[in-house]
Amino acid sequence: MDLVTIGLLIAGFVLLVVGGELLVRGASALAVVAGISPLVIGLTVVAFGTSAPELAVSIQAGIAGASDIAIGNVVGSNIFNILFVLGTCALVAPLVVSIQLIRREVPILIAISFLMALLALDGTVGLFDGIMLTAGIILYVSWSVISSRRETAAAQAEFAQEFGAPEQQSKPTLRMLVTNLTLLVGGLGLLVLGAHWLVDGAVSLAQALGVSDVIIGLTIVAIGTSLPEVVTSVVATMRNERDIAIGNAIGSSIFNILCIVGIASMVTPGGLNVAQSVINFDLPVMLATTVACLPIFFSGMTIARWEGALFFGYYIAYTTYLILSATEHAALPAYSSVMALFVIPLTVITLVVTGVHAFMRHRRGENVAM
Repeated sequence: MDLVTIGLLIAGFVLLVVGGELLVRGASALAVVAGISPLVIGLTVVAFGTSAPELAVSIQAGIAGASDIAIGNVVGSNIFNILFVLGTCALVAPLVVSIQLIRREVPILIAISFLMALLALDGTVGLFDGIMLTAGIILYVSWSVISSRRETAAAQAEFAQEFGAPEQQSKPTLRMLVTNLTLLVGGLGLLVLGAHWLVDGAVSLAQALGVSDVIIGLTIVAIGTSLPEVVTSVVATMRNERDIAIGNAIGSSIFNILCIVGIASMVTPGGLNVAQSVINFDLPVMLATTVACLPIFFSGMTIARWEGALFFGYYIAYTTYLILSATEHAALPAYSSVMALFVIPLTVITLVVTGVHAFMRHRRGENVAM
């Protein structure tokens, strides 16, 4: 192991931590200046920024004729965002879930996930599909920002009516806006650079230890493009900006489907090809993890630590399956049987019971209020 590899690993990690801190500081301050909720900032500005590596990889892969990588990158990133990012953040601290996520963003994510699966059934996401998806992200961002500004203005008016006009705060200046945008953009740049250096160092280290290229691709490279989401959400959780943490994970997943698949399928000649293995296995896993968000989010309006552990454990199980399958390991049949016959059914039952219990408790609360 040479000093360059060690230097890349250390420098990449430091840049990720510093970049995540700057990005969260800039995003939370920008929300105040722009009159937009931190949740919407996380769902739009931060989500788009942390999804930039996936966008670059998918467009480059599509133009280079490796469109399987483009689709696989998006599907894998969405699975990673929900299972690993939210799971890790909930293990750090239980996440309080905004009612807006349950009523709007999660249903939107579920709907567009099924739409993507439907578009991919014929093995191709073509030009028209890409135009439709790209139009969807433009409408989504516009609607989110406009509705958030209206809700913020309405809340301020209601507060003034109930308690009188609040103390006048100084109006945001151009200097404040530029400062916050600089923090946000600078933090994003450090995140992307740090992720690139960390992946390069990790690949060099893995090759020096004799790890196969298949496993490197399935683990280090796949996770590398999602490192900005991980660091940003964990830093936001530690700074008690949990709306940004959850909004980043859910918003990035929405951006991945509408923006990344949309743009990549438009710039790729003939559209994006979807491998049959992705249609048969990875897309169903993505749909299942997306749908699982509803009962998890609805149970107590939080993501508890045990639910975070469940998400995290399933990502480890999913990655283990990919490695066993790619290496054609002898343990694959037994592992698949245990997952199919015991682990998955027990988890489904747990989620259904949890969701129904939370729904009944919510309904009883509404009846008492009436």
